[in-house]
Formats: sequence, C-alpha cells, structure tokens
Amino acid sequence: MVIRWRKLAFALATVLTLTGAAHGDDSAAERRRQRMVEDQVRARGVADPRVLAAMEQVPRHLFVPEDVRDRAYSDRPLPIGSGQTISQPYIVGLMTELLGLKPGSKVLEIGTGSGYQSAVLSRLAAQVYTIEILPALGEQASRTLARLGYSNVHVRIGDGYQGWPEKKPFDAIVVTAAPPYVPQPLLDQLAVGGRLVLPVGDLWQDLTVYTKRKDGSFEKKNVLPVRFVPMTGEVQKGR
Repeated sequence: MVIRWRKLAFALATVLTLTGAAHGDDSAAERRRQRMVEDQVRARGVADPRVLAAMEQVPRHLFVPEDVRDRAYSDRPLPIGSGQTISQPYIVGLMTELLGLKPGSKVLEIGTGSGYQSAVLSRLAAQVYTIEILPALGEQASRTLARLGYSNVHVRIGDGYQGWPEKKPFDAIVVTAAPPYVPQPLLDQLAVGGRLVLPVGDLWQDLTVYTKRKDGSFEKKNVLPVRFVPMTGEVQKGR
C-alpha cells in the first residue's frame, strides 16, 4: 500500500512539473534561467539591468523543441528545425544590449526563428515587428508568442531583405542571420539615432553595429567575430 501511494505521489509530482513547465512557471526552469543569466550573460559583460531582467523572465525552454528542452539553458546554440538554430544566451543578451532600447522603442527583427529573441525584445520595447522567411518556423513562433501572452509582437512570414516599410522608421533593427553585405532597405528604415545590429559576412562574420547620424550617414562598429546561419532570399541575388 505504501509503495502504491509513493508511485501515485511520484506520478502526481511529474504531472504538476510538466503542467508548470507548459505555462512557463516551473520553479526548476526559473532557477536554471537565473543561473544562465548570471553565469553566461552578466559574467561576460552584459550589464544593462533591463536586458538581464527580460532574459530572466522569458521561458527559453518553451521556445525550443521538446527533444532539446533539457539543454535550453546551456551555453550553446540549439537546433529549432528547418536547419535553423536559436542563438546561445550570451549572444542574445549582447545583441539586445547593443540595440540600446528604451521603453517606447519600435523594433524590427529579421529572422524570427523560434520567437525567443522576439519575446526578449518585447519586454524592453513598445512594439516588435518580426519577419521570418520560413513559413513553418514563423507560424510556430507566432503560435508560441500568442500562447505565452507576448501581445506586442507582430509576426510576418516573408523575406526580411526589404524590411517592413509601412512601419518605418524603427528605433532599432536586429538581424539574426548573416547577410554577406548590409541590406540597404534596413539602413533606410532606421530612425535618426537608431541602431542596426547584425552579423555580416560569409564564412567569416563580424557582429556589427550601425548607428544612423542626423545627416543620414552611419557610424560603424565591429564588436566581435561570430558564426550565424546565412540570411537567405533576396540578399543572395546581390552577391
């Protein structure tokens, strides 16, 4: 009888854990998320308290496939299907900090992927517009973001090369796949003082920040070497 009750208790605990994880409030995942932010993001120099808080809030494990969910808070990129990956936490934190977002900012993201970066951005900006070229990924991300209540994220399926012209100008633009050169439409859609953060290059890539000056020119800053999946679509025609 005791053994039977123990089995029942274990089964009930398992169900409660899985239910909590499905709603993003599993305490074990929350502790892992806090350690991720401390050990992988803050420890490497990302210091903006708003960025750190956003990454502590967003349940990263709910933005990756179930078969890699146990590695969601590890220091590595993970596959999310369709040959794409979710960036390692440090890179997400660094790119987000480099955008210099304010509470009223309007942000454009090229490469929605799983929707994780979009969710982090949504905690820091007023509106997030995100474009995904792969329909399966974009539709899944849209469902995940809606289910978790990220109502200020707007997902479009399409080629991000031309940006989102009807919503310009943007206070910040982030690209999560590497084009071989910087798409001019994205530069054009930046507001004065706005920042474009993206990896640029083919085999060798640099994480780069472009800041738009009042005269329409750009200040360019190379941050560090990175390795992202290539940006596809129209950008490849201009090679």
